[in-house]
Amino acid sequence: EHHGSCEVYAAPFAVNLDAENRDWVEPDISVICDPDKLTDNGCEGAPDLVVEVLSPENKKYDLFEKPGIYSKYGVREYWIVDPEQESILIYVLEEGILPEVAPFSRKVSSRVVKGLTLELGKLLAEYDGQF
Repeated sequence: EHHGSCEVYAAPFAVNLDAENRDWVEPDISVICDPDKLTDNGCEGAPDLVVEVLSPENKKYDLFEKPGIYSKYGVREYWIVDPEQESILIYVLEEGILPEVAPFSRKVSSRVVKGLTLELGKLLAEYDGQF
């Protein structure tokens, strides 16, 4: 739909969800398909896809509060990567359906960012301690 214009941004990358300087977040990964949302400050408006990686410090906030916040401001899809459970919780917020849980061993594809596929199990198996 966006003819390959989607860009991936890793934290630290600021996202102003309401584009009025009130509701700032810093997702672990943001995928933005509308280049007009990009500014010198980060992203003004909702990314198309947000990915958060759970840690003990942010677990409750990412699991219970952020889905509502992201849905309210128009994030189309929200993935929560849970290293402890070795799974990804996938919310397709624009469709308003229940989230899906995918184990790391399964290939997952974004429903809103066409062509975006993640094989986390394969990536982890190939990881050699170097980035």
